Amino acid sequence: MKKIKCLITAGPTREHFDPVRYISNPSSGKMGWFIAQASKEFGWDTTLVLGPSALPNIDGVNVERVVSAEDMLSVCRKHFDDCHILIMSAAVSDVRPKMFINHKAKKNEIDLNPQLERTPDILLTLSKEKGNKVLIGFAAETQNVLEYAKGKLEQKNLDAIVANNVGQASTGFASDDNKIDVILRTGEVIDFPQASKKELANSLIKFLSDRFFK
Repeated sequence: MKKIKCLITAGPTREHFDPVRYISNPSSGKMGWFIAQASKEFGWDTTLVLGPSALPNIDGVNVERVVSAEDMLSVCRKHFDDCHILIMSAAVSDVRPKMFINHKAKKNEIDLNPQLERTPDILLTLSKEKGNKVLIGFAAETQNVLEYAKGKLEQKNLDAIVANNVGQASTGFASDDNKIDVILRTGEVIDFPQASKKELANSLIKFLSDRFFK
């Protein structure tokens, strides 16, 4: 049997105004980190592209650390051609400042109405080069979770999307537990009961293996 090559993204990105100020979000990267650990334990050849995070490296996993969305896209491109499955669990910042100041801005230098621009849509960009790869997205939402996730699945030509409500303290960013639903292209929705992120990661990898690589 061929060894499955799995590319995973996790954590936030930081989009800097200057060396110390940035746009980001509270993602800890735990869910994607546990998915990478589960992927490795399942016997897959695993690469984890990890945004700013205090999480350690994982023995047996190729961990590449990045900061910005542009960085993450660049590293994903490096590994994408060779992978069989991409699991995009990172919480990528949607916007970045148009201007970057290369020193810590003094108070009187700070633009109170900064101009922003969109960051690259990593998953959409890579989906245009999909071929026969399996693409799994994540939709972290606070309302209309399944509806928004289904829209993202269709827009980005995904094989499945993992939907989770991050508006709840017990399953939101940085929590130890999560609650997910996996939506397939067929419209089928698979409910994964609330559990620890480690347990869910193991269940998710087993499910993806059974569904796409048997």
